[in-house]
Amino acid sequence: MITAFANTMKVPDLRSRILFTLAMIVIVRLGVHLPLPGVDVETLKNYMETQAQNGDNPLGALGAILTIFSGGGLQQCGIFALGIMPYISASIMTQLMGAVIPSFKKMLREEGGRQKMTKITRLLAIIIAVIQGYLLTLSLRNPSSIGLDVGDLVLNPGFIFTTTTIFIIVTGTMFLMWIGDQITDRGIGNGISLIISVNIISALPGAFAIAWTTCVGSGAEINPLGALGIVALILFMVLVVALVVTITQAQRRIPVQQAKRMVGRKMMNGGTQYLPLKLNYSGVMPVIFATAILALPVMVVRQIWGDNSSITHVVNILMSPTDVGYYIISALMIFFFSYFWVATMFQPQQISEDMQRSGSYIPGIRPGQPTATYLDQTMSRLTFAGSLFLTLIYFLPSLLYVWGGLNMVVTQFFGGTSLLILVGVLLDVMRQVEATLLQKNYDGFMRKSRNRSKYSHLQGGGSENNTGLVALWLIIAAFVLAGAVIMSI
Repeated sequence: MITAFANTMKVPDLRSRILFTLAMIVIVRLGVHLPLPGVDVETLKNYMETQAQNGDNPLGALGAILTIFSGGGLQQCGIFALGIMPYISASIMTQLMGAVIPSFKKMLREEGGRQKMTKITRLLAIIIAVIQGYLLTLSLRNPSSIGLDVGDLVLNPGFIFTTTTIFIIVTGTMFLMWIGDQITDRGIGNGISLIISVNIISALPGAFAIAWTTCVGSGAEINPLGALGIVALILFMVLVVALVVTITQAQRRIPVQQAKRMVGRKMMNGGTQYLPLKLNYSGVMPVIFATAILALPVMVVRQIWGDNSSITHVVNILMSPTDVGYYIISALMIFFFSYFWVATMFQPQQISEDMQRSGSYIPGIRPGQPTATYLDQTMSRLTFAGSLFLTLIYFLPSLLYVWGGLNMVVTQFFGGTSLLILVGVLLDVMRQVEATLLQKNYDGFMRKSRNRSKYSHLQGGGSENNTGLVALWLIIAAFVLAGAVIMSI
């Protein structure tokens, strides 16, 4: 494993991609801490930190998902306050339209349909960002409407503050989308997913500090046996991560027999291949869909009726992790979106037709419609098992919060949306780096034997023009140095 990490720096192209990705990540984290003009950031930050240490999230489910997609930009009132949440919401809406509206279905089947859908998604993300930015501006001007007892946060509320704040927030969201595209094209992994993962990881030091204070204590009230609790939590987290990785990688391998066929004048012998069907085919998307939709009523009700109305009280009860209704609604949403995603993305009829045209068949199953029916039934059973697993992982942080007495900031790393996104994104990055290393005749992360060709000594010896990348890192270093100087004054 250590050798594989060292080899990533020996391949010039891979090294440039990794350094570019790290530079973009630094820029994203710097933008989170750039405050909006005219907002008392310190007051809000101290209030949110105090509530987090007490295990309470005053914004409820909406605050939880915004924290995941903004990486603390909401608490910091930074220019990335919304993060890429508008883009995620727009993606959810376009996915639903692509599955329901016939014109969108037809467009996706046409050449260039995906590019058109991407443009529609981005335009829709701008509209959603404007709406969410306006609601956030109203919340900053009147914090008591969403249950924040912090007094006045805006120094000079008015039309100028509203318009400039909305413009800055929307621009920050669009800039994050551009960074995500740049990481996808010139970096490692999927840019949007990687930004979300970095935002989640940024909360890890604070969560560890809260866990240490909870288990071990601080000052004169120190529990010597509390360190055992920290070790138990770490072991439990490792166990949960291993389970998530196992289920994420698990697949049902359907044997596919290929018949003999003539290629030119040569007879090609048939062979046995496998059609892999993933146990968790939809990945983390059902959890993201359910969380985003369940958080929407809380935001709308608080803005319309305020935080002290009876309607808001009923909605808060239904969305509370301690209420049975919350678990029932969430589980139904996860199961619904799991089957919806599979029905949208997995096409057994198309797979059956492709197999029949190529002369392939599943042993014991007749080609054509019986094969499509068999694949549909198999995927339905796998989807049920995957949905059950997603529901369990999604509820795990809430169960640890209610039964284990742990802080919600700590429990998010033991399950839920955060852990599923982290595992999926990191596995995707590992696979991409693995493929590049093997292509360059280096040992990958999962290879035990060495596989080097006679030209392997030439790999990593070239040089390329990285002037732009070096200049980018110099600018980042200058900003970090200036920040350190300002903090020391």
